[in-house]
Amino acid sequence: MKRPSAGSVTKHLDNTEAMRKGAQRVRIIGGRWKRTPLPVINTAGLRPTPDRVRETLFNWLEHLLPSLELARGVDLFAGTGALGFELASRGAERVTLIENNRALAEQLERTKQKLAAPQVDIVAGDALSVVARWPDASFDVVFIDPPFDSTLLPPALAAASRLIAPAGLVYVESGVSIEAMLDKHSLHTVRSGRAGRVHFHLLQHRSA
Repeated sequence: MKRPSAGSVTKHLDNTEAMRKGAQRVRIIGGRWKRTPLPVINTAGLRPTPDRVRETLFNWLEHLLPSLELARGVDLFAGTGALGFELASRGAERVTLIENNRALAEQLERTKQKLAAPQVDIVAGDALSVVARWPDASFDVVFIDPPFDSTLLPPALAAASRLIAPAGLVYVESGVSIEAMLDKHSLHTVRSGRAGRVHFHLLQHRSA
């Protein structure tokens, strides 16, 4: 995969309050299921990726992964499933959504059935334990959006670095910049942005 010549791109989107309100109205924004709303369960720590951020992310992905319809993707902390269902809507070959919260996992299964999406797999369980059993280079896209107050980001980055294909991409949302963590995992930023207090990054192996 060719490395983008423009380097990292920083975008300032909505303010934090607008993001908080908008996150309660989640919808698929492109592809086969465009405009389909996704339920947002009232669960502590659930913070769906806002539509504006996802629109930016998928513009990046469609530029960097020209064969998106052949992509294999996984969301380690699926929540509403907004990232994974968006990827499937745009034609990804296989998408796996992992969610540890039982109520959220059950809602993901209901959404899968509603959309008639056999290419989407729902896995209920602890993401890091689940993926530890999976082979290296299993995915072209890995989504990481853990609760901001958790300690899950460093081990999730380590897992993602192993799981992505040589030219694969890792998307990360966090409450802080993650640049200081990347060298340890041989990853570098190819795109980045900020929306209110949310930092979002698209990463790739340094050798890609």
